[in-house]
Amino acid sequence: MAQQYQPGQRWISDSEAELGLGTILTSDGRLLTVLYPATGETRQYALRNAPLTRVRFAPGDEITHFDGWKLNVQEVEDIDGLLVYHGITAQNEPRMLPETQLNNFIQFRLANDRLFAGQIDPHKWFALRYHTLEHRSRLLQSSLWGLAGARAQPIAHQLHIAREVADRVAPRVLLADEVGLGKTIEAGLVIHRQLISGRASRVLILVPENLQHQWLVEMRRRFNLQVALFDAERFAESDASNPFEDTQLALVSLEWLKSSERAQDAAFAAGWDLLVVDEAHHLVWHPEQASPEYRLVEQLAEIIPGVLLLTATPEQLGQESHFARLRLLDPSRFHDLEAFRAESANYRPVAEAVQELLDQGRLSAKAETTIKGFLGEEGEGLLQALAAGDSEAAPRLVRELLDRHGTGRVLFRNTRAAVQGFPERHLHPYPLPNPVEYMELPIGEHPDLYPEVSFQAQQDGTDDSERWWRFDPRVEWLIDTLKMLKKFKVLVICAHAETALDLEDALRVRSGIPATVFHEGMSILERDRAAAYFADEEFGAQVLICSEIGSEGRNFQFAHHLVLFDLPAHPDLLEQRIGRLDRIGQKHTIQLHVPYLETSPQERLFQWYQQALNAFLATCPTGNAIQHQFGPRLLPMLEGGDDQDWQDLVNEAEAERKRLEGEMHNGRDRLLELNSGGAGEGERLVEDILELDDQFTLPIYMESLFEAFGVDSEDHSENALVLKPGEKMLDAGFPLGDDEGVTVTYDRNQALSREDMQFLTWEHPMVQGGMDLVLSGSMGNTAVALIKNKALKPGTVLLELIYVSEAVAPRSLQLSRFLPPKALRCLIDGNGNDLAAKVAFDTLNDQLESVPRGSANKFVQAQRDVLAKQINAAESKVAPRHEERVADAKHRLQAELVEELARLTALQAVNPSVRDSELEAVRHQLEQGLQLLDKAALRLESIRVLVAG
Repeated sequence: MAQQYQPGQRWISDSEAELGLGTILTSDGRLLTVLYPATGETRQYALRNAPLTRVRFAPGDEITHFDGWKLNVQEVEDIDGLLVYHGITAQNEPRMLPETQLNNFIQFRLANDRLFAGQIDPHKWFALRYHTLEHRSRLLQSSLWGLAGARAQPIAHQLHIAREVADRVAPRVLLADEVGLGKTIEAGLVIHRQLISGRASRVLILVPENLQHQWLVEMRRRFNLQVALFDAERFAESDASNPFEDTQLALVSLEWLKSSERAQDAAFAAGWDLLVVDEAHHLVWHPEQASPEYRLVEQLAEIIPGVLLLTATPEQLGQESHFARLRLLDPSRFHDLEAFRAESANYRPVAEAVQELLDQGRLSAKAETTIKGFLGEEGEGLLQALAAGDSEAAPRLVRELLDRHGTGRVLFRNTRAAVQGFPERHLHPYPLPNPVEYMELPIGEHPDLYPEVSFQAQQDGTDDSERWWRFDPRVEWLIDTLKMLKKFKVLVICAHAETALDLEDALRVRSGIPATVFHEGMSILERDRAAAYFADEEFGAQVLICSEIGSEGRNFQFAHHLVLFDLPAHPDLLEQRIGRLDRIGQKHTIQLHVPYLETSPQERLFQWYQQALNAFLATCPTGNAIQHQFGPRLLPMLEGGDDQDWQDLVNEAEAERKRLEGEMHNGRDRLLELNSGGAGEGERLVEDILELDDQFTLPIYMESLFEAFGVDSEDHSENALVLKPGEKMLDAGFPLGDDEGVTVTYDRNQALSREDMQFLTWEHPMVQGGMDLVLSGSMGNTAVALIKNKALKPGTVLLELIYVSEAVAPRSLQLSRFLPPKALRCLIDGNGNDLAAKVAFDTLNDQLESVPRGSANKFVQAQRDVLAKQINAAESKVAPRHEERVADAKHRLQAELVEELARLTALQAVNPSVRDSELEAVRHQLEQGLQLLDKAALRLESIRVLVAG
């Protein structure tokens, strides 16, 4: 046994192949010392079971000298246990190369090299590699790729908009859905799908400062996007020449960027693919002048190809403000406000005609004339088909009108009126006596809506007996209400973090009701824990007490009781509070509980929201405009003043709200709403995602991935697992997300209520990272197994080869949609026949047993010449399938892109919002795509030798 190892021999480590070629230094009968010159590392192994494989090349192999020249081996000589290779160089000269002079950096990655070098993997790894290739290929072709993995309820209009926008080259659009319809989720889906498909790789997100944290949480939680939050401190601390180039996704406050010229210069130079601007309606523009924020966004939009603006609904803003957003997207198309006003006036009759067609299924003579005038000759044919009863004519007519609609391609806007699925709201007001302690507080400049904060600020000590919650009737009322609702989860929102913390104290001291608190002073992890404690059905808190901004961006729709412990000063904030529960997908009526102190500013603010704005029972799109108009008169009257004057003000505001709402309803553009709703496309996507959620393919695949990499998984609770690094973790780079371990679920509903759990989908970084680890290295590309099948004569040898048929191309060309890398399998018997079509992979895999590595290597070396010949002949068996795939991919690429080019060219003639750059991008994709498909090739991916036993 000891004679086997000689100093100077070259061996390779079975467990650390990345060390390169090792050289035996000493062998003392018990210990073996090996130097790995490529990395300068030395290892000592017990002689009896050293995990090493002798490197022995054969005639026909090409080897490299440490000086870099190559030798084609013709003969191998063994001189006193050391190998000497004889052969021909690239210059056709005969030379010899002793194994001691082999290149140290040899790494066996190719399947046949590893097989013959004795680097044989467990046969389970071979199956894992094959299944990983299969899944990767399927995912790249899926219409749901980039849409199905978000931690969000699949909602039709959101999915339709996300796919429509994300599938454009450098999309430039305005997302203007009404409040509560999920603009941030739409934007996140667009960003995620653009990134995952390769259409974009660098994204700049500009938001108001107070929304930075909300965006950070939403992007990380829902989409697993690692967004870098930039502020003055982070920018100054970076040692990069351009700090923005350090990250793919930058989240920046507009206020800070506007104030820092250095940051602006860096942002202009950083080379982004997509700009996203939230709350874009706050960018002020007039024909004479524009605000600094508007000008900054305008400059960025000139140099960044894709632009996504998120804004309130256009009718809330007035036409001038709406035009200002559109000119950011396409200044050459929207260059003149008066021309835009005239053009918009022309769309009103068309929208009314469409409304008539949708409501009544037919058109009046007036509506027909309108459509003929708008569509010209093309409209005539469609109108005749409609009159003749052609069932396809109406949808085609609507599609034509949509395509030509002035802003149909750049503006997406859904309204609650058009999107179904919102819950009702019930209001429960509770007038309570105003305590003497509050009445004695000094009167300030502004009405005191939060007297508990003013009272506590006046107290010197921290004596519990002096706390406001000892006498405030709202606290007693809250305890009684929570006891009455003890079977339900209750969300309590108040304006200040101090109030939230005091309320938690009060509940603990006075009631023992299990409560948790949630405010802006907590870290993301602390908030997650609080939210998880609240979400837990069995052992969780009954009540979660939130401060105003602590609750931003969170979804608590598993609850339907909301206590507004106080009222915010602005209707938009009130809408945000109610929006925590009132969302699409909420199954129950929202119960709003509003306690307020009589004869105080709280009572009048309650009356203002209830009567003037109707803001409790319905969303209030006009709230901002009304508050702006009546604010100067409203504020002084909240504190006091004549009851009749107050009632007059409320009545006047109510009349103005109804007038504005009427205008908005009449101005609703059903043509736009149809386009934004997706006419059934979104519903199909929802069905497909829910069907995907019901499959067990992912959990089964992940189990084999965890087993291969040594990740321990144990049950946490129903539908949830805890993953931890196992003692024999194979690769420290496995993307577990946390060295201590993580809790995961495959169940979407569980993930929506438990934000402390990771939601594992095919798009999750752990799944994608695990797949990358399998495919980027050599893991599982060789195996030897014993096949137990009575139909096979013992000793029969089968060779299973997996080839990958692929085109190497930049991701931005989207070639993987037409020719995704696909595993092509070949199963060769002793006569050279390919049996793959007759014997399925999984059927065969179930009949296999492991072979000890030493025995496997001996068998391979003994059969080396036969196996090498079979491997060389196998590619010709697979080549016709590869050629057929390539021909089909070229045909589909050509058909799809030529049709898209024709559609866009025709559309550009009637709708100037189709940009030349869009047409150019499609032409480039077609031309480059066909060239690269011609270069598509077959690559030998993995080999398994099967021996009948």
